[in-house]
Amino acid sequence: MSAPGTETAALADPGASLRELLAEKDLPTSTYALFERSAQRFEQKTALTFLPMNVESSGATRYSYRELLQQITRTANAFTALGVRPSDAVSLLLPNLPQTHFCIWGAEAVARVNPLNPMLDAEHLAAVMNEAGSRILVTAVPEAGQGLGEKVQQVIADVPGLATVLLVDGGDAGKDCRDAGDDCFARFGLDSQCTFMSFDPFVAQQDGNALTVLPEDDPQQIASLFHTGGTTGTPKLAPHSHANEVVMAWQLAQSTNLDASAVALCGLPLFHVNAVFVTGLAPWLVGGEVILASPQGYRNPEVMDQFWSLVERYRVSYFSAVPTILSDLLKRDSGDLDLSSLDFCACGAAPLAMELLKQFEERTGLRVLEGYGQTEGTCASTSNPRDGDRRLGSVGRALPCMKLRTVELDDRGEFTRDCGPDEVGNILIKGPNVFSGYTQEAHNRGLWFEGGWFKTGDLGRLDSEGYLWLTGRSKDLIIRGGHNIDPQSIEEVLYRHPAVLQAAAVGRPDKRVGEVPVAYLQLAYDVAEEEIIAFARNEISERAAVPKAVYLVDALPITAVGKIYKPALRNDCVKRVVEAELRAVDGLQGQTFRVDVADCKRNGQMVTLTLPDSEPLREAVRAELDAYAFAYELRG
Repeated sequence: MSAPGTETAALADPGASLRELLAEKDLPTSTYALFERSAQRFEQKTALTFLPMNVESSGATRYSYRELLQQITRTANAFTALGVRPSDAVSLLLPNLPQTHFCIWGAEAVARVNPLNPMLDAEHLAAVMNEAGSRILVTAVPEAGQGLGEKVQQVIADVPGLATVLLVDGGDAGKDCRDAGDDCFARFGLDSQCTFMSFDPFVAQQDGNALTVLPEDDPQQIASLFHTGGTTGTPKLAPHSHANEVVMAWQLAQSTNLDASAVALCGLPLFHVNAVFVTGLAPWLVGGEVILASPQGYRNPEVMDQFWSLVERYRVSYFSAVPTILSDLLKRDSGDLDLSSLDFCACGAAPLAMELLKQFEERTGLRVLEGYGQTEGTCASTSNPRDGDRRLGSVGRALPCMKLRTVELDDRGEFTRDCGPDEVGNILIKGPNVFSGYTQEAHNRGLWFEGGWFKTGDLGRLDSEGYLWLTGRSKDLIIRGGHNIDPQSIEEVLYRHPAVLQAAAVGRPDKRVGEVPVAYLQLAYDVAEEEIIAFARNEISERAAVPKAVYLVDALPITAVGKIYKPALRNDCVKRVVEAELRAVDGLQGQTFRVDVADCKRNGQMVTLTLPDSEPLREAVRAELDAYAFAYELRG
């Protein structure tokens, strides 16, 4: 097996076969058609409920399926009136608002949507928008958003193709924000050639009954451009077709047995595919209800404090989360609240410690369904089943119509052979939800194999029954609480310090957020660690990417070809974490113990602890280490 001559010619048999699949599964050919069909089937049923920041108030806003379609239609027509074409992008820099959904699906109806992560710095936001071909930016005015005003100022100046900025502010001005009497423009303090308009009044003027320009009936038409590859670094955009997204919604609904009784609570941000599809398009495909848990979602302390009461009040049947959310929810007692409506929780994006999973399930009685996916696969590739045989510790089996394989690759990334059951290899995915390649051809090199197989960059093993067990990443991304951090962006900053000769950033295990970034440094002359961290904090704009610690070493481990060997550094990180935990265990102080960390084919990494022969000590050690996702064994 070898890579095809054209890297992005990777999707298996597009065109007629894709239409056949959609017809076979009785699926619409676009996301807009999906909303049209659901509005016909579930017309007056509640589709979307929006909770304000004060989630305990009675100020929830509800939209029926008919009203949701009308708002999406009006928004699509507004974009058309502003001159967008199918090849243009509408970029969104918004919290979780009803307008965010109107914009996502309205933009997809007539153009391409480009949701943006507000944690990106302004320079990177501008680079993403330029790569996407953004013509419109929809954002929140400073008072309503996340302190985005200064970023928006910088972005507008650096995106020459941007023609219009629509501001979501809840006002009723209904006119160009440059007009007298409306201070939207003044609040941004901008001076540019862009037209500034208030979103809601302008959209309200549009026809909500039909699209003014009918889109081409092509399921392969690009619907969205999601950013992937980390919070910093070179822009990497993953285009999703309408078919990718419609099939993804169907796959998620099928794998979790969703129907019209589903009530999904959305707390993850809508710039991320998980929130958009797991707690968005999938329930809307089958007539379920989506609850937007305030503009800030899980970042709103009230949402976390009132989470279990929200479940009771709105009869929530499922929610999606990352491990940090489950850990936080464990600290909040549900008391005598009625949680019987809850069926399951979907969890992914970061390693989940088995002890956390067990504690959460024991305390809540809720099934946690671990899954695995990536933006390149639209959202998800595998999931443990909602009903049936669930394998704790695995990320489940391939979704319907998806295929998985694990293969051995040589040093050049070329295929050598398929791996056998329980043999660790590189994970490849293939299916109608898998994208056709990044917007920049250079990013596609070496990622595609004959027959439409995409190399994910992750390592894992498939057992004899098709369950996937992740064992590591062949790519170096650091995943902190579900957010991807490109280590290269940290290293590039550290190299700017005159004392740094070599730098390598890796993820250090963390009980709460899965991983935090740390850096290993070889220095030209002595510098205090605190000075390096202060330098990084001043130079790295993304707070999550600032190293939590720097480790000064005489030399970094290198491969035979002179590359820094990061697996050895990750093993050292784990050893440091385990040793620190053991030193804090009562009864181990002053006693001899040993920690060894080595690569492991089955688990990716194995920690071996040699401890005194004392069962109480061993129980104390287990209590600390079970909160981590790495595998370990105790020896006497």
